[in-house]
Amino acid sequence: MAVKIPIVRPMLGDAEVAAAERVIRSGWLTQGPEVAAFEKEFAAAVGAAHAVAVSNCTAALEVCLRALDVGMRPDDEVITVSHSFIATANACITVGAKPIFVDVQPDTYGMDPELLAKAIGARTKAIMPVHQIGMPCDIAAIVDVAKKHDIPVIEDAACAIGAKVDGARIGKPHGKVACFSFHPRKIVTTGDGGMITTNDEELAKRLRLLRQHAMSVPDTVRHHSDKIVFEEYTEPAFNLRMTDLQASVGRPQLARLDDIVKERRRLADRYRHALADHPLLSPPVERRGFESNWQSYALAMKGGNQVEILQKLVDRGIAAKRGIMNSHQEPAYAGQGTWGGGPLPVSEQLRDRSILIPLFHGMTDAEQDEVILAVKEVK
Repeated sequence: MAVKIPIVRPMLGDAEVAAAERVIRSGWLTQGPEVAAFEKEFAAAVGAAHAVAVSNCTAALEVCLRALDVGMRPDDEVITVSHSFIATANACITVGAKPIFVDVQPDTYGMDPELLAKAIGARTKAIMPVHQIGMPCDIAAIVDVAKKHDIPVIEDAACAIGAKVDGARIGKPHGKVACFSFHPRKIVTTGDGGMITTNDEELAKRLRLLRQHAMSVPDTVRHHSDKIVFEEYTEPAFNLRMTDLQASVGRPQLARLDDIVKERRRLADRYRHALADHPLLSPPVERRGFESNWQSYALAMKGGNQVEILQKLVDRGIAAKRGIMNSHQEPAYAGQGTWGGGPLPVSEQLRDRSILIPLFHGMTDAEQDEVILAVKEVK
């Protein structure tokens, strides 16, 4: 049966169309005034001093590691989690560092601070926790551990736009930097794209330099100068620019962020009440003071067969996916020495004993009722 209700449906409308048209007619398509405006608005939205737009969240993680000199030595290590999209681990590898995986907490899907403390060693150069599926990890405890060892924390907040801990939005940031994604599965999308937030002005300057080939004079400055200007390229760097087209599409969604999160939380509450007594599947529970943006909605399995449950939903036209992947269980990380740390029993159980069901702003109550009915019929 064809899928009637997708796992996610990006919500773009007339405001985004008008924004894109404005940029197209302006003649300035690459990183320019729209990106600058998007950065300013994003920093204000999350309570950060600085925001730096880049081409995607993987690039954000990589350039943050590079800016903090991680991977400069062949034995550098980054403590992170396997229970995340593979980009988290890949970012460590691509800058020349080794990912050290620690297990996660079953309720937050995020890094276990106690296991983090045990994993820190002489070669640990950064800590990279993940706010998975929009559920905040125990970032305060993680940062406390990091401060004791003077190790920078890079928050992988790809899924966490609008999520909060004790009333403060993820991205303030709690660590040194936080990195966000604007992929179509995220609650604000620019097609693709990423954002870095920090309160460190010098680090923000370095990130802006590294994202654009370490070019000493930005092209926006050259374009508006009435004098001849020659730029220099101060070090080998990256091309990680966001386009003005992307930024323009993100800005009207960011302006609706409060309403977007409110609606997603309403939908999550409907799921929680409707499925509270399900014999095989348990709704997720937020910790006190933690507010998810419900980028994805995961049901824990109390029994049954994962594949059979997913197939029953798909047969009803309901898109459903297994739990979040683990990098250490993928072929890319099967080789000897590609990662360190472990064991990871909670991560493995979450992948194999949970499912994701549709949740997106713009989802009608009728659509959600159809999902609920299909889930309730799973026995």
